[in-house]
Amino acid sequence: MANAALDKDTRREKVIEVLNKARAMELYAISQYMNQHYGLDSMDYGELAKNMKLIAIDEMRHAEQFAERIKELGGEPTTDFADKVIKAQDVRTIFPFDSKLEDDTIDAYNQFLQVCRDMGDNVSVKLFEAIIDEEQVHFNHFDNVGSHIANLGDVYLSKIAGTPASTGGAAKGFVLGTGTGA
Repeated sequence: MANAALDKDTRREKVIEVLNKARAMELYAISQYMNQHYGLDSMDYGELAKNMKLIAIDEMRHAEQFAERIKELGGEPTTDFADKVIKAQDVRTIFPFDSKLEDDTIDAYNQFLQVCRDMGDNVSVKLFEAIIDEEQVHFNHFDNVGSHIANLGDVYLSKIAGTPASTGGAAKGFVLGTGTGA
């Protein structure tokens, strides 16, 4: 193993670097997906909007998991986005766009996982493995919806139009979670 000659601090820094790259990707995905959620809701595609919001919440959890691991390793979690949010996307472009984003993320995370393995950090390897599995679920969802829109077009979209966008009261947040909210 070529990296066995690297000292522990250098190996740790390389792991923190890929964890921060992954965190930046998650922060970008959160903002992109929430922007799409608002757009889909405005277009009255509630079911699509609801699922987009739930996926964004998954990405928030991933960003936090990466931040916690970075802090455990003595690093500073990034607040930078990996890319610029694209606004005002049409419903027909959102899902192929997101499929590609998730596919690229899975590919990058597999590379980051290998860096962690090469640096001897099995905890970060396991974190990437778990998150890759969830990103695959996101990819499958985006790919399926994109295929339905491509194959069925307005028939599929008319079935979705007017469906509820609410995700319910399950996500309490800070104020509701403390019992101090109205």
